[in-house]
Amino acid sequence: MLHTKSDTPDIMLQQRTAGYKALDRLRKNGEFPPSRVGAIEPDLERKTNILMKRFFAERLSVSEQLGGGFCIEELIDRTLRTDEPEIMDSPTLAEREKFELVNALDRQNNVMGIYRLYASMIFPLARELAEKKNRTIKLVELAAGAGGLSLALASEAAKEGLPLSVTGTDIVPAYIEHGNNEARRRQLPVTFRLLDASDMDEAVQIDYDIMLLSQSLHHFTPGQLAVMIASAGKQGASAFIGIDGCRDLLLGIGMPLIAALQGIPAFAMDGLTSARKFYSEAELSLIAEAAAGPGCHRIEHLWPVSFMCVRFDGETVSHKNIANNQPEES
Repeated sequence: MLHTKSDTPDIMLQQRTAGYKALDRLRKNGEFPPSRVGAIEPDLERKTNILMKRFFAERLSVSEQLGGGFCIEELIDRTLRTDEPEIMDSPTLAEREKFELVNALDRQNNVMGIYRLYASMIFPLARELAEKKNRTIKLVELAAGAGGLSLALASEAAKEGLPLSVTGTDIVPAYIEHGNNEARRRQLPVTFRLLDASDMDEAVQIDYDIMLLSQSLHHFTPGQLAVMIASAGKQGASAFIGIDGCRDLLLGIGMPLIAALQGIPAFAMDGLTSARKFYSEAELSLIAEAAAGPGCHRIEHLWPVSFMCVRFDGETVSHKNIANNQPEES
């Protein structure tokens, strides 16, 4: 039987106890993970989206049985959760306004040291692979926006002597042009290319060891994320890394307040919307396992972010080490 290290409600909305108990029930019922053997199922996206709905229903049932604070936390989570898209994702938003929002996010990340934090999470794996393969490691970032993180990773890697080349991708042509111009100006080993992250057939044309999706997990459905992860494995990558804000009540309050400091109402609103859409650890575990099977992913809660790493190169992660509060066998 699976259990968590704590049977007290989690006020950060991670809902570890109820969430992992719900996953355990789905496993026992034979619903999770969906069948997948070495290839991307044609309906992996649909199956994963359905599975996530089943997970929410099962987690509600678990919370009701646990009672008290667990029910309150489930109610708060359901009240806050939204499928509303961010303003910056609107297809009708003018290019100038898109740049204003993306540049605001870039400024915020630089001031708060977010890019350095992300580099500290990504570089240990990149260094391990560089030593194992004895060559420069190729990283592709999906939904890279105007390229703030891709450029920062290349710059930090150069400072540390890490052999890393970066390809940033996005669906907005203006972001690609801006990123390539910045890479040339700063003489960094970064290339930017057009790519729709929701259509992973295009990614076949890019050679990479690590696929990265940062600050954008919540922009995609569980099914879309599962397809991205599965595609990375199918195309020969060593790993998929996903980084996003953690599902947290305090962060849900703080993000729009911090974003509001830049005096851009749309950016502050997007901060609130994003915080309401972040995935919990158990939800990320469901997505990773649905895409790649059991035993090869790790989820860590490193406030204020959640970090997901899925390995495809035979490196496995023991079940109890997937996250600090991941279920353990009893």
